[in-house]
Amino acid sequence: MLIGEVARRSGVSARMLRHYESLGLVHPSGRTGSGYREYSEEDIRRIFHIESLRALGLSLREVKRALDDADFTPATLVDDLIRRTRERIAAETELLTRLRRIHAADPAGWEDALQVVTLLQALGSKSADARQRAALASASSAFPGSSASSGDEVPVPAEALVEAALGESDPNVAGALRWALARSGDGAPALLAEGIGSPVAAVRERAVRCLAVMPGGEAAGHLRDALAHPDPVVRGHAALAIGTRGDTDAVPALVDLLEEGRNDTDAADTLSVLASDTATADRIAHRLVERLARSTTRAPARGRLTQALAGIPGTRASQALAELSHDADRAVALTATYLLHLREAR
Repeated sequence: MLIGEVARRSGVSARMLRHYESLGLVHPSGRTGSGYREYSEEDIRRIFHIESLRALGLSLREVKRALDDADFTPATLVDDLIRRTRERIAAETELLTRLRRIHAADPAGWEDALQVVTLLQALGSKSADARQRAALASASSAFPGSSASSGDEVPVPAEALVEAALGESDPNVAGALRWALARSGDGAPALLAEGIGSPVAAVRERAVRCLAVMPGGEAAGHLRDALAHPDPVVRGHAALAIGTRGDTDAVPALVDLLEEGRNDTDAADTLSVLASDTATADRIAHRLVERLARSTTRAPARGRLTQALAGIPGTRASQALAELSHDADRAVALTATYLLHLREAR
C-alpha cells in the first residue's frame, strides 16, 4: 500500500508519516520498482498504535519507547499519564480561577488588571507580612507601591479574600483579612456560609469569625442559621455575634458558652446587654437557673452561671440568687450571697 492510500485510511498526513519514519517510529516494509514507499498491514497497525498512544497525551519519544521497549508496561505508562494529567488539570484550574477573579474585578485597563494580579499573588505569598499588607490594601482598594494611585483602584474580588481568609492560620493576617472582608461588599457572606459547612474544624471557625464582623442582614441571617450547627465552636461565635446585635435567639447558645467555659466572660456580658427589658431578663434568668439545676452541670460551670446572674436585672434573677445563697455547693452559696448583697445595695 502506497503512502497516499495509507494517509487516507489512517487519517495521518503523508508529511507526518514521513516524520514518523525519520524518527524511527515506523518503517515501510518495502519499496516499489519506482522507489515509492510501500506499507504492509503490520505497518498500518503500528501507525494506528502510534496515533492511539498520542491521543493519550504521550510525546513521540514516549510512543517509540512504549512500542519498542519490551519491558515497558502499560500500567506504568497509565499511572504516569494519570499523574501528569492531574498536575495539568490543577495548573489549568488555578489559571482559570485567577482569570475569573481578574474578570470579576472588571479592570478598566492593563494597569488595573496588573494591580489585581499583584494583590492576588501577595495574598498567596509565603510571607505573612506580605499577606497582611495585601489584605490591608484590599480593604482600602489601594496596594502600596502599585502604579495605580488615582483613587480609582480596582478592589480584589470577594472570592479571593474568602479563600485567603479560610486558609489563613496567622492571627495577624487573619484579622486583616476579616477587616477586608467586612468592607468587601456583596458576595462574601454566601461564600463564608459555605465555609461553615466545611469538614475541617479550623475552616469552619475562620468562616464564622469572618461572618461575625460583617455588617448587614445577610451576614446576620447566616449567623442565625449557624446557631443550629453541630460544631459548638461555630455556635459560640455565632451567638456572640448576633447577641451583641440584640438578637435574643442567641441566649441558649450563650448559656452553653457559660457552662462550657469558652468565652464565658464575653457570653455573660452579652447576656447582660440582651436583658434590656423585663421579659427578656426574666427569660435569661430562667434559662440560667434551669441550667444550674441540671444534675450534670459541674461545680465550675455552676459558679460561672451564678456569676452571670449578677448582670441580669429583675426580680427573677434576684429570687434565683436568694435561693442559691443556700445552695449545697458552698462556693456557689457564697458567690450568690455576695452578689445578692451587691444587688440590694444599689
